[in-house]
Amino acid sequence: MTSFTQKAAPPAPGFADLYTPKLVTVLREGYGLHQLRADAIAGLTVAIVALPLSIAIAVASGASPAQGLITAIIGGFLVSLLGGSRFQIGGPAGAFIVLVNTTAATHGMDGLILAVLLSGVMLALAGWLRLGTFVKFVPYPVTVGFTAGIAIIIGSSQLKDLFGLTLAGPEPGPFLEKLPVLAAAAPTADWGAFAIAAGTMTVIFTLKRFRPGWPGILLAVVLAALVTALANLDIATIGTRFGAMPAGLPMPHVPTISMAKVADVLPAAISFTLLGAIESLLSAVVADGMTGRRHRSNCELVAQGAANIGSALFGGICVTGTIARTATNVRAGAHGPVAGMLHSVFLLGLMILAAPLIAFIPMAALAGVLAVVAWNMFEKHAFWRLLNASKGDAAVLLATFGLTVFRDLTEAIIVGFALGAALFIQRMSQAATVELGAPLVRPDEADDVRARVPYDEATSTRRDVIVYRISGAFFFGAAATIGSVLDRIGDQHRALIVDFSQVPFIDSTAAHTIEGLVEAAHRRKIAVWLTGLSPANEAALAAHGVEAPHVNVEPDIRTAQTKALAMLDGG
Repeated sequence: MTSFTQKAAPPAPGFADLYTPKLVTVLREGYGLHQLRADAIAGLTVAIVALPLSIAIAVASGASPAQGLITAIIGGFLVSLLGGSRFQIGGPAGAFIVLVNTTAATHGMDGLILAVLLSGVMLALAGWLRLGTFVKFVPYPVTVGFTAGIAIIIGSSQLKDLFGLTLAGPEPGPFLEKLPVLAAAAPTADWGAFAIAAGTMTVIFTLKRFRPGWPGILLAVVLAALVTALANLDIATIGTRFGAMPAGLPMPHVPTISMAKVADVLPAAISFTLLGAIESLLSAVVADGMTGRRHRSNCELVAQGAANIGSALFGGICVTGTIARTATNVRAGAHGPVAGMLHSVFLLGLMILAAPLIAFIPMAALAGVLAVVAWNMFEKHAFWRLLNASKGDAAVLLATFGLTVFRDLTEAIIVGFALGAALFIQRMSQAATVELGAPLVRPDEADDVRARVPYDEATSTRRDVIVYRISGAFFFGAAATIGSVLDRIGDQHRALIVDFSQVPFIDSTAAHTIEGLVEAAHRRKIAVWLTGLSPANEAALAAHGVEAPHVNVEPDIRTAQTKALAMLDGG
């Protein structure tokens, strides 16, 4: 088992500590006009981004544009109000498009809403049972593989509207069945629709490159609507496909519940729960990496459960933490959860004021937005890096990716996790060695004055140098423990030494975690030394970019301490 050795362990958190919403924590710190102004600006920024995204994701999921906004308003508010992450933004997510669409097509909208309600109950129960901790055991190649697979599915689902195709019948859901049908409809392509979609994507990518602070998605959609209206293009819009948008929220209502209906939608609800837990906690981890803060995973699951229940009662779809909107919230200068709550309030205001205008948005523009979302979801650098890291990681990645695209997302996660566990067992068997003739207890050894350096008390009393020793296999099941290191690197620390001399191997999840640790340390102007690396472990870290000049590598702790002190003292 992997462990971190240090001088004193912190006291175990109590029940109240684990389930107190971050909103309460922020208010206890002191909350004034300055913090409110920062949260209001961030909330408005995220609302502008969330408006077109929520509509586009809902439409691609087989729901109405209004349901997408309802999900972001109700679900987003509850996630921020009750959540265990300081910066999480909740709402409809691209990762759910396939599952939601399939569920709606199979069980109808009432069945979908019931599945969302059941998923909310299961997420809340998972949080109360403290199962959020186990989500951290999902290997990194699995998350990259299923995210890339979802990106492919989302991209393929938008081809019809991207090219303005007219199909002879309903569009098939499975990837391999969809492509021949779309190819057969190629002669019906509307190049006006394609021009709008291509223009939308061009505007988004251009503004992201040259004006990253501008709301590129919203501006692209508004421009597309203006061009469509002024050029009098005969292409599908939200109004022609869905009718008028409601200018406000509906009254809450409980969906029809029966034992037979519950049994029918239960598999879909379990899939929503599994994917929602992974996606939400992954988003919270991204926010932690950007800010140096730590979320409470079980409290976050309880909030996600409440958000899905609330969304279902108002007729919305699945709610989860959204990585892109959460990252936007952090970059916009949010102070705490009030930003997420205000984002929902601003969205409600936009829904009321802009409802008549939303009907003019072209479907091709929404398809362009989702094509950009799919492109961004496919972590190309991480995918390629894992393919070249090791044969085992590549096998887990490709299996998860292939099953996501060609089979089923839940099946992909289960199989990917099983392969990751098998790979761990195989690596552990290779790491186990027996030293011939070694005694059970090693005898005392005499000091060798030629091989030892004098004891320097400064290395133990300097508070700006911190040393962590990792012992045991550092694999996906133990990688989350590195969070304790991030918690304990304070502003008074200027050098971090991490010793790997007792680590038999490092897998890709752990290497990715160390990469995040190094990035967080560099943001805080903390120099990092790695010691005791075996050639295999050094190669595993180097494959993830953890190498010179980003880190300093030394054979042992003593050498690293000496060089760290010399650097800090200006030597």
